[in-house]
Amino acid sequence: MKAIRIRSSINETATIPGSKSITHRALIAAALADGESLLKGSLSCEDTLYTVNGLRELGARIVANENNMKVIGTGGRFEHASGIRSIYLGNSGTSYRLLLSTVSLAKGRYILNCTPRMQQRPVGELVKALNKLGAKATCTAKEEFPPVYINTKGIRGGRVELRGEQSSQFVSSLLLAAPYAEKDTEIQISGALISRPYVDITIDVMRRFGIQVHREGYRSFKIPGGQRYASCNISIEGDVSNASYFWAAAAVTGGTVTTRNINPYNTRQGDIAFLDILEQMGSRVEREKDQVTIHGGALSGIEVDMNEMPDMVPTLAAVALFARGKTVVRNVQHLRHKESDRLSSIVLEWSRLGGKVEELPDGLIIHGGKPLSGIAVDPHDDHRMAMSLAVVGLKVPGVVIANEGCVKKSFPQFWQLWDKLQ
Repeated sequence: MKAIRIRSSINETATIPGSKSITHRALIAAALADGESLLKGSLSCEDTLYTVNGLRELGARIVANENNMKVIGTGGRFEHASGIRSIYLGNSGTSYRLLLSTVSLAKGRYILNCTPRMQQRPVGELVKALNKLGAKATCTAKEEFPPVYINTKGIRGGRVELRGEQSSQFVSSLLLAAPYAEKDTEIQISGALISRPYVDITIDVMRRFGIQVHREGYRSFKIPGGQRYASCNISIEGDVSNASYFWAAAAVTGGTVTTRNINPYNTRQGDIAFLDILEQMGSRVEREKDQVTIHGGALSGIEVDMNEMPDMVPTLAAVALFARGKTVVRNVQHLRHKESDRLSSIVLEWSRLGGKVEELPDGLIIHGGKPLSGIAVDPHDDHRMAMSLAVVGLKVPGVVIANEGCVKKSFPQFWQLWDKLQ
């Protein structure tokens, strides 16, 4: 249980650790490369360490510490699995989905195991695509859902179509593995692709490791076969999603918080647009080359489409409790398939605090300015729920968060940095 201490006005600076999304993708690229790569400023958290362990099962040698990871790659020549090799990936949706395609490049039989919650998070669209590209993958317990058994001799390549409305991670997964297919791979997207900035991150990491991807916006991607990742040393910028809780802290307290290791001008992390939302709500934002400063002000509700930054919805929902009027969040139905059903979880826990929140099929309506009272709240084993509830606790006396350790999934240093806010 974590009791949150209220603050009247904050004036603090926090250095944000490396991006989880970039670390996952760089690990896979480095493991597929020949030679040694150094990932400087990488994030060691529960999720990225599942990716590390999965790549070790394939033969990559990885030395990980809090700030850097050294990867000695396989060149795509993975160890042959004798018998059925089990790879456990916990509740890391990113690890599970990205590694499904990477494991399909190997030779042998594998089963990707996970937590009961991950078994409720769909992967069927990706499994079908991999089978069309020459892998042999099967959902073993329930159609469309993990665990997945793979009996593979590599990926042939070819043309495949993916529906865009479920997860951009399916696209990223195929992109990362496709250079090692026997022939060219073409990925066609039907419908609107959600969370598009994460695909931009994937392609940017691939480019930094020497891989070319030809694209037509978010409708079509062509990856020439026969390419090889080149080992390299890269620096990984701070995690914008994790910075958002500190920005929200300034917004709700009327204080000032500076987050270092965030470059608002050059990042491809889509959650950087949360700064624009805070400005619209009444905060003042200073953007500099390697840091962002938020000055809190009087807050007003807004209406916003959060499709491209769904991880920011809990943070926004926390800020919206203290804004004048109502905040309407739309186009995030895919939040129901995260670590928790985030739409339902927000409605439940915010209501227990006294907030008025309406659940929509694809979003939320949060009515700000209601009297709130502290209580023990449940983050539903969801790291982003826990960190967003910490924002609420800055203004509402008596907020206590159960299972506070769930933040280790993406931000092990969170409570250490949070407790320094003054």
